[in-house]
Amino acid sequence: MPWPVNDLMSVRMEFVQLASQPEANVRQLCRRYGISPTVGYKWLERFESGGIDALADQSRRPHQSPARTESAVEEAIVALRREHPAWGARKLRRRLADLGHRDLPATSTFTDILRRHGLITPKASEAAQPFQRFERALPNQLWQVDFKGHFALNQGRCYPLGVLDDHSRYNVLLAACADQQESTVQNHLSACFRRQGLPDQLLWDNGAPWGSGGKEHTTLDVWLMRLAVRASHGRPYHPQTQGKEERFHRTLQTEVLARGGWTDCAHVQRAFDHWRPIYNTQRPHDELDLATPLTRYRVSQREYPETLPSVEYASGVEARRVDVTGHFSYRGDSWRAGRAFAGQSVGVRPTEKDGIHEVLFQTQVIKELDLRANQINPVPKT
Repeated sequence: MPWPVNDLMSVRMEFVQLASQPEANVRQLCRRYGISPTVGYKWLERFESGGIDALADQSRRPHQSPARTESAVEEAIVALRREHPAWGARKLRRRLADLGHRDLPATSTFTDILRRHGLITPKASEAAQPFQRFERALPNQLWQVDFKGHFALNQGRCYPLGVLDDHSRYNVLLAACADQQESTVQNHLSACFRRQGLPDQLLWDNGAPWGSGGKEHTTLDVWLMRLAVRASHGRPYHPQTQGKEERFHRTLQTEVLARGGWTDCAHVQRAFDHWRPIYNTQRPHDELDLATPLTRYRVSQREYPETLPSVEYASGVEARRVDVTGHFSYRGDSWRAGRAFAGQSVGVRPTEKDGIHEVLFQTQVIKELDLRANQINPVPKT
């Protein structure tokens, strides 16, 4: 099976960095990346002996010389800033330290050097001050998902889709999509799940294609419930609920999309494939004390099943088949589960409240039946 993206070095880098983490399951990662263990261990050996440069199919040279002069350090600062114009002095200093530079000057000196070389402008200095956000305790407990605002191409439009791990800020998916259809999202998430494993929960917005927290379920909801992945929605008109993903999109805009001149989605995707490992493995993150997202991320141990598990219910739950119109029969009446459940089985069980029954799909409550009022009520998905 070939590597799944055009940027071969980016894939190799991501593989060896994940496989080098403590307690990493190398054979599992080889399977998810579509390579043999022989190839996987070969890249690991090269990485351990020669670093990132050793992964290239060409002759290599050391990252740095043993001795650095003051002018050489200044040249390195300027070169890194030109490579990453949106990075400030703190990020540049941390990245050079990660690359093995020693005896680096203070952050204020970095700023003086940048200013002396004309690399600090009012626009480049604009940056939101970091503030403490709530985060999940472990990787893969919650992934934030959203489309960035679309933009015009020479051919059609592009809708960037990003998925960010809440704990580590690791970008698990970055796709240049031609539309925002549910099928497009599901295809990209499927590929991501095969590579990274399944998260416990996804958090996304309201509206197409995500649906709404208190209204009809979507086919995406149903698919995720069958995978035992909880789908939840941010509060309407409160984008800060997905603040980490929103911040990621601003970084994406500044460091990639602002350059413009995009021809088609394939052109954008090549830029994404080049930048994504920089964001995950090189770019110091303010909210991680200038560590990189990779240092806090681990792939999920929950495997993605190529065949969805069957829908089954425990004893005491009455199963009912949903027809093509989204309705099912119970106690002589027709009740609406929603078109997204057409062809599936839902379960009905009584509650401690008189006349109130819960409607389940898998283990998740999706509706409430009120037999006394002869009505069915939605259960918020948040």
